[in-house]
Amino acid sequence: MGKSYNVSRVILLSSAAALGGFLFGFDSGVINGTVDALQLAFDSDSAGTGFNVASVLLGSMVGAFFAGTLADKFGRKPIMIATALAFIFSAWGSGISSGSLEFVIYRIIGGMAMGAASILAPAYISEIAPSKIRGRLATLQQLMIVVGLFMAFMSNYWLAGLSGGASEILWGRFQTWQWMFWAEIVPASIFFLSLLAIPESPRYLVAAGKVEDAGEVLKKILPSINVKEKVADIKSTLQGGMKPKLKNIISSYTGKVHPLVWVGLGLAILQQFTGINVIFYYGATLWKSAGFTEGDALLQNVISGSVNIFFTFVAIMLIDKVGRKPLLLVGSLGQAVMLGVMAYIFGSAPSAGPDGLSLNPTQGTIALVAANAYIAFFAFSWGPVMWVMLGEMFPNHYRGAALAVCGMAQWGANFIITISFPVLLANLGLGISYGIYAFFGVVAFFFVKVFVRETKGLSLEEISRAEAENEKSTELNIAN
Repeated sequence: MGKSYNVSRVILLSSAAALGGFLFGFDSGVINGTVDALQLAFDSDSAGTGFNVASVLLGSMVGAFFAGTLADKFGRKPIMIATALAFIFSAWGSGISSGSLEFVIYRIIGGMAMGAASILAPAYISEIAPSKIRGRLATLQQLMIVVGLFMAFMSNYWLAGLSGGASEILWGRFQTWQWMFWAEIVPASIFFLSLLAIPESPRYLVAAGKVEDAGEVLKKILPSINVKEKVADIKSTLQGGMKPKLKNIISSYTGKVHPLVWVGLGLAILQQFTGINVIFYYGATLWKSAGFTEGDALLQNVISGSVNIFFTFVAIMLIDKVGRKPLLLVGSLGQAVMLGVMAYIFGSAPSAGPDGLSLNPTQGTIALVAANAYIAFFAFSWGPVMWVMLGEMFPNHYRGAALAVCGMAQWGANFIITISFPVLLANLGLGISYGIYAFFGVVAFFFVKVFVRETKGLSLEEISRAEAENEKSTELNIAN
C-alpha cells in the first residue's frame, strides 16, 4: 500500500513554518556572544546585564500566551506573518540601541516573536502532518531551533574573528555586537516571504466554519482520503463547531483546569529548570569563568551547536519509532548525570580570582565532555519532544488555549532560570548552581514516568477523543 499523503508538500509546508524555529534559535543564541560587549556598551552591572539578556523572555511570555488565542481567532498564517515582521524590527532595533532601556524594548518585541513562533510552528505542523510522520515533522521545529542557535554561534564567532572582539569596530564604524544582531534580518526576511506561500491550517479553517477551504487544503495534503469524512471527524472534536477559547481549559465537569493542562505545564517548566538555556545564553561567559579565553569560549559554543544539531537528527529518527515517553525518560536521567558531573568539577575546582575558576587540563576536558553530553541528551529528548507533545497532546477544542498557557509558563521558567544564573554564579558558584539543575533532571524523570501518556501513531482526532473520554471519567470521579 502506497503512502496516503503528499510527502513533498507536507515537508515543504512544515519546513516553511519551522523557519520560525530557526529565528527562535538564532535570537536565543545571538545574545550569547554579546553579553560582555553589552555590559561595556551600556555600562551595566551584573544584575543589569542579566536583565538585558533575560528581557527577551518577558516578551516571549506575552507572545506565547497571546499567540495561541490570536491564532484561534485570526488564523495561524496571519499571526505567523506578524511574527516574522516583529523579528525583523527587533533585530534592527537591538543593533541601533544606545542604552539598556532602548535595547530592552526592542528585545521584548523580539521576545514576543520568539514566544509566538515557539507555539505556532509546532501547532501548525501538527495540524497539517499525517499521524505516521507527525513526530518527525514536528521535530523539524526543534531541528530549526538548534540550527538557528548554531548559525548564531557561527555568525558571532566569525564576526568577532574579523574584528578581534564583540566590542571592536567592524563595518561602517559600528561595533561587532551590533552586526551580530543585524545578521538576523536576513533569515527573518526569508521566513516572511515563505509564509506568504503557505495555506492556512485545515483544522483552523474547520473551526472557523470555512469547510470548503479546509477541504481544498486537505485534498492537497492527503489526496487519497475522503475529505467529507475527515472534515466531519475534525468537527466532532471541536465541541459543536465552536471556535476554541481560552476558557476551554476549564473543565465543564469540575470547574477546574483540565488535568492534562497541568501535565503540559509540568513538561514546559521542567524543560527549562534542567538549565539548558544557561548554556545557550551564557555559554561564552560560563566557559570564560572556567578559565577559557573569549575565542576558545565562542569556539566551544560552535562545537556545542554541532552536537545539538546531530542529536536532534537522532530524535527525528527515533521519535515515531521509539515514542515520546521513552525519549523523555532517558533524556531526564542523562541530563541529571551530566549536570552532576559538571557540578562536581566546578565545585571542586580552586578559584582563580573573582572572575573565574582554575581547571586543570583533566578537569577542563571532563567538563567539556560532560557539557556536550548533556546537550546531546537534551537534543534527542526534552528539546524536541516537549514541543512535539505540546503540539499534539491536547484535544482540538482547547489546543490553542492550552498552548498559550503552557507556552507562557515555559518562557516564564526560562526567564527565571536566565535572570537568576548571574546571581547564582556570583553567590553560590558554578558547582552548586549546576547541582540545582541536576536535581530538577531527577524530578523530570519521575514526572514523566507518572503523568505523561504516549501519543505515538495516533491522529489528533484520536488523541482528542481519548483524552476527552479519560478526562471526563477522571473529572466525574473527582466531582463525585
